[in-house]
Amino acid sequence: MWRNRDVLEFVEWLRRRNDAIPRGQAKCGFYGMDLYSLYTSISSVLDYLDRVDPEAARRARFRYSCFEHFNEDPQAYGYAAGFSLGESCERETIDQLVELQRRAADLARRDGQVAEDEYFFAEQNARLIKNAEEYYRQMFLGRKDTWNLRDTHMVETIDALVQHLDRTRNTRTKVVVWAHNSHLGDARATEMGARGEVNVGQLCRERWGEAVFNIGFTTHAGVVAAASDWGGEVEMKRVNESMEGSYERLFHDVALAEFMLIFRDTPRVIQPLIDPRLERAIGVIYAPRAERLSHYFHASLPRQFDAVIHLDTTSAVQPLERVAPFEPEEAETFPTGV
Repeated sequence: MWRNRDVLEFVEWLRRRNDAIPRGQAKCGFYGMDLYSLYTSISSVLDYLDRVDPEAARRARFRYSCFEHFNEDPQAYGYAAGFSLGESCERETIDQLVELQRRAADLARRDGQVAEDEYFFAEQNARLIKNAEEYYRQMFLGRKDTWNLRDTHMVETIDALVQHLDRTRNTRTKVVVWAHNSHLGDARATEMGARGEVNVGQLCRERWGEAVFNIGFTTHAGVVAAASDWGGEVEMKRVNESMEGSYERLFHDVALAEFMLIFRDTPRVIQPLIDPRLERAIGVIYAPRAERLSHYFHASLPRQFDAVIHLDTTSAVQPLERVAPFEPEEAETFPTGV
């Protein structure tokens, strides 16, 4: 998702922009908010404590040693802990986070803003470790609340970051969140909400109200960089043309290469689209042969988003590593396809 030329070009642009801002004025940062970095976050907490408190680092290293038997594979840990095949690290991750938080005043004020920033990142990594431990432990038990745990973690991270930047930069922070439609479109307007799932878009609206502006993207066809299975190699895959009865097909029939619809406060745009239709979601995995079952769901687009950008033909991001060119796959013929 991140090791591609688009992100590289964005980071290079961001560096040039920040370098041009006069000293003392707020610059733009680039932060992660997900919880898939369990072992990287462990290393970050230990590196921080090694610098500021070696004795506390020894305690943290002892606590986190319960993850050492899984070859830095969090799913292997989750499988063992979830089915009681190995020791759970839940208590250790909580104890480590609590210890860091109890020492916040001391650790965060040792050397001005730099120390405060370093402590903040260490605390967030410790919180991530606690939440990731629970996420992977619950994953193999088939519980739907793993999705809720993940998206709640992301919103808590956004909230903590905003509060930290507001306090330390003495300015009102503005945040742009880049995530998949399924995370950013308000879950209450989709089948997800009917299943009891929440997401970033819903939680942000509930927390910040009208200050939140949700933008979604749709496409009719093209090429996408995705894997065939979770953890698989990235492939260039041709996107099937959108299905009849979907928002994507409706937008394709407009016969414009690209356009934007703004729903907020525009009833004449909302009303014709308010009734639920099929909507497509392609993430890190794309299964063209089972597309209806795997990638379509019913939603009310104007309730999901404040605006939608439609790009009729999608081009894939370009990974930094070489990948095989896309191989056309047979399209399914739902509902008779097998």
